[in-house]
Amino acid sequence: MAKQPGLPVPDPIQRVGRPICMGPKPTWQKQWADAAETKKLLDKLVVLKLNGGLGNTMGYTGPKNVFSFTSVVEVRNGLTFLDLIVIQIETLDAKYGCNVPLLLMNSFYTHDDTLKIVEKYAKSNIDIHTFNQSQYTRLVVEDFKPLPSKGNTSKDGWAKNMSLWPPQITWVTPKTLADVKGGTLISYERKVQLLEIAQVLDEHVNEFKSIEEFC
Repeated sequence: MAKQPGLPVPDPIQRVGRPICMGPKPTWQKQWADAAETKKLLDKLVVLKLNGGLGNTMGYTGPKNVFSFTSVVEVRNGLTFLDLIVIQIETLDAKYGCNVPLLLMNSFYTHDDTLKIVEKYAKSNIDIHTFNQSQYTRLVVEDFKPLPSKGNTSKDGWAKNMSLWPPQITWVTPKTLADVKGGTLISYERKVQLLEIAQVLDEHVNEFKSIEEFC
């Protein structure tokens, strides 16, 4: 099923399965009553958001000019994805008296514009840092194909849940029809791996896009 090293080639699709699921409410769920301990944990937290998308998957087909990328797409009530991210962190900081930094990993398409956009948050108490990804894709040494990767600020199904941390390893949201091109977690040879569409052979792409097969 895979084209890239790390996952095997053709026949192994038979050995691909779903990762073990803890269920919607893990049995080890814990409510943090100690505010001081919670703050101590949050003081170690950094929120990193990939900020390189141009809105293609969301249907944007216009010119790639100033402020035309994913994080500045208006979501609701005049708020953009980036606005919502900042509000989430501000709420967390206010509730626990912490200062969680926000890191934006820009692409060469979005970096300069992002530097202008974050100026609107100058009066916010959040420390916002940006850095630029390389313009050149990382390659797999064995076959010189691009290393699969995926993610963006529009993935706002995530918000920090103190009942799942620090025991939390990873927290994912169900795949919907809007996510058919996105990566999915699989179990392969008793290990959880991230499978991207770039790794999938053409004959299995429809299976990969199925939200029933890969949820």
